[in-house]
Amino acid sequence: METLMIQKSREGYSPDPKQLNSLALAYMGDAVYEEYIRHHVLLQGKTKPNQLHRDAVHFVSAKAQAAILKHLMDGQLLTEEEIAVVKRGRNAKSGTVPKNTDVQTYRHSTAFEALIGYHYLSGNRERMETLIEKAIKIAEEKKGGAR
Repeated sequence: METLMIQKSREGYSPDPKQLNSLALAYMGDAVYEEYIRHHVLLQGKTKPNQLHRDAVHFVSAKAQAAILKHLMDGQLLTEEEIAVVKRGRNAKSGTVPKNTDVQTYRHSTAFEALIGYHYLSGNRERMETLIEKAIKIAEEKKGGAR
């Protein structure tokens, strides 16, 4: 049975991201971003699972995602629509306590994931990939500076 949250898209049926709550957007954004990062890490030529995981953490940890979002916001690289999605994601109450980070970092990380999920579910692949490419560059710069 079709609900109001389902819309017809070129690829089939997809939830309407404007009607989804921010945590659902973050759920999807987390999965999509992780896939892009895993692909990126594999392209670096590493094959050992432990090394792949360690390298991926530099991009997908809550701390890394919060830093990426801060850079995007400070650099005024987001549209008004994207800023609204980020604010919704940041203010969403997850009901869980983060294990390895503080609440503020966790919320900013969730906001970044919501932004990626929003673009993915909206079919804005070009913009989503542009943001992911920027995220990779930002994380690599921070990783290089931390050495």
